[in-house]
Amino acid sequence: MLGRFLELSLPAPDVQASLEFYAKLGFAQAQVGEAWPHAYAVVTDGRITLGLHAAADWPLALTFVRPDLLKALEALDELGVRLEIRRLAGDVFNEIGWRDPSGHLIRLLEARTYSPVERGALDLPRCGFFAEIALPCEDLEISKAYWEFLGFVGIEEQDPLPHVSCTSDHVDLGLYASGALKRGCLRYKVDGLQAALANLSEAGIAPRAAPPPALDRSRTALLTAPEGTPILLTAAPV
Repeated sequence: MLGRFLELSLPAPDVQASLEFYAKLGFAQAQVGEAWPHAYAVVTDGRITLGLHAAADWPLALTFVRPDLLKALEALDELGVRLEIRRLAGDVFNEIGWRDPSGHLIRLLEARTYSPVERGALDLPRCGFFAEIALPCEDLEISKAYWEFLGFVGIEEQDPLPHVSCTSDHVDLGLYASGALKRGCLRYKVDGLQAALANLSEAGIAPRAAPPPALDRSRTALLTAPEGTPILLTAAPV
């Protein structure tokens, strides 16, 4: 129903500052089209793609490409989904959007907004191996059922906190109790936390805030991108 994952769309008031930060991490920049009237850039580490939108009212969103958008719209209408975004006309970039049970925005576009970037499977950024987009959820069972209905496969896991790992062919989501995780973040796995932090320090990047209290701080660290995106580093238990 959702189509292919395109990007995690992020509001980025200073796109250039965000680009410089992700370049230090080892992300590659993609060539973008002219879909949006505001400044727009895209970066990727090969596993996750981030869309940086310089628009004051641009909401964070999980964005997918669904070529036959009208058919998706018909299916959603039948399910009683209340759309928050509905732009369908001959002179606009067609898109629709709605929120999941925990309020996370899901956005469907009719076409891509950037060109694919080729990266090697082992060409990892300095922050490690991308694991998931971690999302706080009010009710894990309801959220698990919802994302499974949309085509994901939910599996209960315990590390780094009890959560539901929702996997798909294009992107993985982690569903966490909202009491443990207050806001969405990018979660990366590292082999060793101190080695990862030393590698980041060489690029002039250091944690700016403490990780959520529920996490083991001896093996977790939290980076913050210029636009405010939290990047959570987690190391395996020793």
